[in-house]
Amino acid sequence: MKKKIFAVIGLGRFGSSVAISLYEMGYEVLAVDRDMAKVQEMKDSVTHAVQADGMDEDSLRELGIKNFDVVIVGITQEIQASILITLILKDLGVRHVVAKAQNALHGKVLYKIGADKVVFPERDMGNRVAHNLVSSNILDYIELSPDYSIIEVVATEKFIGKTLIQLDLRKRYGVNVVAIKRNRQIMVSPSAKDEILEGDVLVIIGSNDDLQNIEKF
Repeated sequence: MKKKIFAVIGLGRFGSSVAISLYEMGYEVLAVDRDMAKVQEMKDSVTHAVQADGMDEDSLRELGIKNFDVVIVGITQEIQASILITLILKDLGVRHVVAKAQNALHGKVLYKIGADKVVFPERDMGNRVAHNLVSSNILDYIELSPDYSIIEVVATEKFIGKTLIQLDLRKRYGVNVVAIKRNRQIMVSPSAKDEILEGDVLVIIGSNDDLQNIEKF
């Protein structure tokens, strides 16, 4: 299967982090910014780093931007630029555009003009920190929608030594265990007979209300 190729426009903290992470995962990444200093900083951390104005349609066309599977717009300080770049990318035929939003209204506009996915890094990080503070056994919290999320929970004494069927989390709390992390292995779609061991991390999906009960379990 052909690997996806990515382009990141805007090399601030968010854009740079995404670009470097994707490259380290083995993907081809083009990093774009109008600031030459930022481009120079990134040149050894991605496949290609080029200086270009993301609001210049001709420049993006010359970069062959429509040939990339996913283009990430990492600009948020200039909301107008973020919106215009997203619009240009969709007009040029980019298949999947991911745009960073500054706030809910910004995100709503981005969706309206064609962004395929909008991310709110600051808000999402705030959610994760809040949940980690409330419950010491919550390792991660990922919001899938306003109503549903995924959490990673360290197995407590109430879990250890019991099978999933004994815990019966679906019936008791309305949530589903979709994976168990054990050492460096991940057991996807674990069976009801799988026993929870000390050190296991449960990956659980459910409604936000139901997950709150798990956090207190």
